[in-house]
Amino acid sequence: MEILGLSTSPSSGGAYALILTEAEGNKRLPIIIGSFEAQAIALELENIKPPRPMTHDLLKNMILSLDSEINYILINELSEGTFYAQIILEHDDEVFELDARPSDAIALAVRFNVSIYVKDEVLDEAGISTDPEPQTLEEALKSEDEGSGQKEFSKLEELEEELQTAIETENYEKAAKIRDRIQKLKG
Repeated sequence: MEILGLSTSPSSGGAYALILTEAEGNKRLPIIIGSFEAQAIALELENIKPPRPMTHDLLKNMILSLDSEINYILINELSEGTFYAQIILEHDDEVFELDARPSDAIALAVRFNVSIYVKDEVLDEAGISTDPEPQTLEEALKSEDEGSGQKEFSKLEELEEELQTAIETENYEKAAKIRDRIQKLKG
């Protein structure tokens, strides 16, 4: 995955959406993070060095001073709306897996310039496709009876259009909510 950007919304109460995108694919993964973590990631992405080390800079310095390195980070689970991550760390040819919040893991990943991975199950559940799936909608239409099935298809079609608009305007918080509604309709 690659970092596409950070986005904020007035309705998010100061939180940010960190948008990851597949390096070779069409899915995006919005992760809601706090403002401090967003700032830590943005400072590093913009190559801005504060006069004193921030928390993630301190962690990087500690890891390096212990002759260790981060190999990669992995967003490995989504449970009840909360993402979980692991930092894969190496010291003296021994590999360690440390539990972390994705925002902290990503803040370290950008400092160490290492890869960010997301398990397929997590991406399938929470990822947002940037390509519409018209065949899936046509198949849904064919399988539904006339009447109420047509209403469901119309609602599904309407939501798919709203989702595409939200993605195009980079309103990923709204896109995530629409994606969840679509998944409920598809049942």
